[in-house]
Amino acid sequence: MNTVFFTLAILGLPGGGEWIIIALVILVLFGGRKIPELMKGLGSGIKEFKKASKEDSSIENNKDQEIKD
Repeated sequence: MNTVFFTLAILGLPGGGEWIIIALVILVLFGGRKIPELMKGLGSGIKEFKKASKEDSSIENNKDQEIKD
């Protein structure tokens, strides 16, 4: 477990202050009106990915059952 934290420390993941700076840069680059559209697109992309992975796992389960029969 300690190696996980050590690895994360080496990677230099951003802390609280860095996230604020990143958010401000994104706000400046895309503007306040564009960000909700970007988040909506990101959310729908994640939703489609989850749906596809569920369908894929159900197809694999059906194939496994056919092989057993």
